[in-house]
Amino acid sequence: MPPMRKQTIATFVLSLYIAFVFVQSLFFKWTGSEESIFIFSTLRDWSGIALFEPFGRYFIGFSELVASVLLFVRPARIWGAGMALVIITGAIVFHLFTPLGVEIKGDGGLLFTLACGVWLSSATILLIHRSDVIALLQTIVNLVRREGVAH
Repeated sequence: MPPMRKQTIATFVLSLYIAFVFVQSLFFKWTGSEESIFIFSTLRDWSGIALFEPFGRYFIGFSELVASVLLFVRPARIWGAGMALVIITGAIVFHLFTPLGVEIKGDGGLLFTLACGVWLSSATILLIHRSDVIALLQTIVNLVRREGVAH
């Protein structure tokens, strides 16, 4: 199998995994499941930022949905993978460095494990498409330089 075909299949499978995790958790976030409310209330109480619950729950769910869709739009794939990586990095940090912890309501660390899988999948997609990522970053740097010179 040609390398390009392998990369396409790998990207598709990794995107499916990310979308599966994000979209199935979306149901729980948007319907206000006990577990979701517990997670975002814990973060609200720990941080003192009232927006975590319920606004943060809805916003993160919406962001995960957007990232999931972008993963399947070829020109926007790296944006979807980048969004997923940023979102899930936040989730992992909150699991590790707040009272939330790795195990949520007796789940044996399942949510944390799924988050780590999403992180690895997103990072792998960006690695597979690193030439596109580098081109995008170069474009952004050039735009910033041009704007800096103009002002």
